[in-house]
Amino acid sequence: MHTRTSPPPVAAGRARRKWVPAITAVASLMVVLDALVVATALTAIRSDLGASVTELEWTVNAYGLSFAVLLLTAAAAGDRWGRRRVFAAGVTLFAAASLVCAVAPDVTVLIAGRVLQGAGAAFVMPLALALLGAAYPPELRAKALGVFAGVSGIAVPLGPLLGGAVVEGVSWPWIFWINVPIGAALAYFALTRIEESHGPDPALDVPGLLLAGAGSFGVVWGLAQAGAAGWADVATLAPLGAGLVALGAFVVWQGRAAHPMLPLHLFRSRRFAAGNAVIFCHWASALGAVFFMAQFLQEGLGYGPLAAGLGLAPWGLTTTFVPQLAGRLVGRFGERPFIVAGLGLHGLAMLWLALVAGPGIGYWVIAVPLVLSGTGIAMCLPAAQSAVLTSVAPRFLGKASGAFSAMRQLGGAFGVAVLVTGFSLAGGYGSSAEFSAGFGAAAVVSAVLAGVGALAGSLIPRRSEGAM
Repeated sequence: MHTRTSPPPVAAGRARRKWVPAITAVASLMVVLDALVVATALTAIRSDLGASVTELEWTVNAYGLSFAVLLLTAAAAGDRWGRRRVFAAGVTLFAAASLVCAVAPDVTVLIAGRVLQGAGAAFVMPLALALLGAAYPPELRAKALGVFAGVSGIAVPLGPLLGGAVVEGVSWPWIFWINVPIGAALAYFALTRIEESHGPDPALDVPGLLLAGAGSFGVVWGLAQAGAAGWADVATLAPLGAGLVALGAFVVWQGRAAHPMLPLHLFRSRRFAAGNAVIFCHWASALGAVFFMAQFLQEGLGYGPLAAGLGLAPWGLTTTFVPQLAGRLVGRFGERPFIVAGLGLHGLAMLWLALVAGPGIGYWVIAVPLVLSGTGIAMCLPAAQSAVLTSVAPRFLGKASGAFSAMRQLGGAFGVAVLVTGFSLAGGYGSSAEFSAGFGAAAVVSAVLAGVGALAGSLIPRRSEGAM
């Protein structure tokens, strides 16, 4: 079988190149938006569909479950059959799954739709990063990633705000209806405005695909069970243990496979290895925090859905411009200062929120730490992306993007699980005071995760090691 490789970055015409960050960033915006937009709709969904707290957690985790399981498969499929083609297929599936969520008559169908959404998202995110990386040479990649992160970062303030506005103004199904026309338009423009690119085209690593999928499924399923069943329960330990064994077998197999889906030599780069550890902790802390912050404004402070969305807006508005600024400066100062300072700032803000959280407090008490938290998260993301994607040769961009996206989603599932555990140990939904106590404990856990991520970021070399 012949080998196809991506054209060099200069092969993409300047006119078409300008379409790549726009299309990929909007697709990423849509995907990340649906990880967050549900946050301010959780209370309405619980009331409308009679969902339990465990089922509410599954409306978040079902999305992350299929997302995490299929990421490496999606990256391999894009390398083999065309990144643009697989990206467009993922956007189409995401739009169709959104339709299922919109018409769901009960929470079971809603969760099933979220599983399909996550599957579509898995075929969007790694291919979006790979298409972006293939379109730009390394010296321009950090700046392009800053624009990408800035546009997709709009999801952070827009998600809770849009969710609150739609829930209060219309009804919660409309947070899913909006994806249908946007997805159709994105699929069309992707197929007509983006140059196709491929990775190496060997036979698919079928054992690797099965082991990675089974391992990711077991780990995410176990983490999702931990909040309700507890970490010591067999319902948590069995899938978690099986998943870790499968992932261990995946690592062993990748060292022996003729055409590995994730070449282990990439992890010899400190930039690549540390960047993936950073994004795991970054998204664990951030997704877990937003899961509870939106509920705190409603359950703890008595806000309506729209007011809760507006209350979270300062937290996320920084993500619309800070990533672009950071992306321009990363090339000059390196990724490490933006990661360490960003996650450090976010962690301190979470500790601040933990100290002041309580029923009936004024909004001004939490406004400043919300802005600091959003700024820190926004500083870190483009730097982590740059560390991973500039540490590999162009032919490995798809695989590197898949690994990065997989670590992000596994981190998100882990973050929600451990924050739910912290919340459950200290509080509950019985009263505003009880919820506030649980939220404070969850914020401390979020701060610890951010601190671990900052330590991982400190291991990134200041100068590039060269592509692996």
